[in-house]
Amino acid sequence: MSDARDYGIEELAELGGVTRRTVRYYVQEGLLPAPRGVGRGRHYGPEHLDRLLQVKSMQERGESLEAICTALSGGSRRRAPAPGPQVQREVVTRIVLADGLQLLVSGGRKLPPPGILAELAAWCDERFRKDEER
Repeated sequence: MSDARDYGIEELAELGGVTRRTVRYYVQEGLLPAPRGVGRGRHYGPEHLDRLLQVKSMQERGESLEAICTALSGGSRRRAPAPGPQVQREVVTRIVLADGLQLLVSGGRKLPPPGILAELAAWCDERFRKDEER
C-alpha cells in the first residue's frame, strides 16, 4: 500500500508553513510544479510538499527566490516569457457617475472627496442628458 497522498492547497500551505497565496506564487514563478487536476479538483502530492520544504529551507539559509529557482531548475529559470504581446494589468477604482457612465481611476491616484465626485456626477449626468435630447 502506498503512503502517497494528495493535499488541498490549504493543507499543503499549512504543512509547508506558508500561505495559500505563497503556494500560488511559487507555482507561478516555477519554484513548485503546477498542481494536478483542474479547477476545484486541483491537488498537490508529496513531491509538492518536498519541494516546498526544500524552498523554505533554502530561504531560511538566506538564499533569494531567484537563486533558489535557478538552483532547483538546473541553472536556468524554467518560467519562459509569455509568447505574443504582453498584457498590462492595472488596479483601478470604478466609480459609477450616472446610468451608463463610469469613471476609472488608476490605483496610484488619490480619489477626490465624495462631495467633488457628487458634483462631477451631477455635471456629467446633465451634460450627457442634454446630448441625448439633441
